[in-house]
Amino acid sequence: MITNSTTSVSRAEARRVWLKVAIQSFGGPAGQIAVVHRLIVDEKKWLTEERFLHALSYCMLLPGPEAQQLTTYVGWLLHGVRGGLIAGCLFIAPGFLAILALSVLYADYRDLGFVAGIFFGLKPAVLAVVFEAVVRLRRRALTNKLSVLTAAMAFMAIFVFAVPFPFIVAGAALAGFLFQRTRISASPAEEFDDARAKRPSLVSTGRTALIWLMIWWLPLIALVAMLGRDHVFVQEGFFFSKSASVTFGGAYAVLSYVAQQAVDAYQWLGPGEMLDGLGMAETTPGPLIQVVQFVGFMGAYRNAGGIDPMLAGILGSIVTTWVTFAPCFLFIFVGAPYVEYLRGHRALTAAMKGITAAVVGVVLNLAVWFSVHTLFGRVDPLEFGIASILVPNLSTLDLAALTIAVGAMVSMFKFKVGMLQTLAMAAMAGVIFEFV
Repeated sequence: MITNSTTSVSRAEARRVWLKVAIQSFGGPAGQIAVVHRLIVDEKKWLTEERFLHALSYCMLLPGPEAQQLTTYVGWLLHGVRGGLIAGCLFIAPGFLAILALSVLYADYRDLGFVAGIFFGLKPAVLAVVFEAVVRLRRRALTNKLSVLTAAMAFMAIFVFAVPFPFIVAGAALAGFLFQRTRISASPAEEFDDARAKRPSLVSTGRTALIWLMIWWLPLIALVAMLGRDHVFVQEGFFFSKSASVTFGGAYAVLSYVAQQAVDAYQWLGPGEMLDGLGMAETTPGPLIQVVQFVGFMGAYRNAGGIDPMLAGILGSIVTTWVTFAPCFLFIFVGAPYVEYLRGHRALTAAMKGITAAVVGVVLNLAVWFSVHTLFGRVDPLEFGIASILVPNLSTLDLAALTIAVGAMVSMFKFKVGMLQTLAMAAMAGVIFEFV
């Protein structure tokens, strides 16, 4: 039994596992959630399947990177706020350092063939990681006909009709609740095997919210006081605070908004550079939303305002990362105690199961989106009234990328080669393709 106050898991062991999660967290939200599940549920057995899915369903409701929020939630369950901080920060750290290093290379050495080859090889190989995650989630979340139907409808809603993610989540929760109430659900909501958490105190909740709002906003207020509202650091701080607060559905959902503003409104970088940043985020550990760090780096690098451009870029990375992830800790530390308190409530459990099933459909949509944009040079929308589907131009198929993707699939699914080994081989293959 695990609660947020008493556990047999040592902090040292937890830190080792969270670092392992961080290093292996490739493949976007689908791959990252699969890594967390494999280590926390399958190997360490620190959470039951139901407990894990309950936490995941809540994190999918939130704006921001669900995998990072999930690790923060589980860390909080194990060792309270300190455990959540360690888990969440360790999840971010490898990706932050990797993208910072790649941003520096990109700013000064983007045309190096070796660097380009590594990117070229890693990107299609990540497809194998993503699809493995879809398979894992399907096996564990789609346990009856209702859950399969919910997942299929969620996929169609987002892939064909571009329904906003919050509406999909709300619809899935309502469907789960109504089916439970009318006994149409194929199986009744299950009670969890451990005691419900204590009811959170409103005073404690208010104090926690105030602390994290200060952590989030006081640095921005200080920047405004020192540099003025028009400085690039201040512009990035406010812009990415907004994007972190109002965007749901993970990194892909925020990309169009960030790209439009960063490219057109602020002119921090060009359209092709935005895709290069996405490639960095997709092929490095950590959440895909870390792509905003690259945007922050390039925006500050090109608008240094008297500071050394490289130093300005590094500081821009830090500001952007700070305001992107501070809200994540706020949402978890304020909301998780209430989610745990309500765990075991039959109606809530049914609603959360509906959300979990819908998540499978949403993750499948991410996998399809990633696949067509990785393997084809051109992808166009085909519209049928209110419906629209992505249709790749077959003549733009990248045979080299397809070869690497198929090789990675065979490596992971048939020969059970580990993810890191597969990605390393794909990177070498990319370098070979680049030079040959």
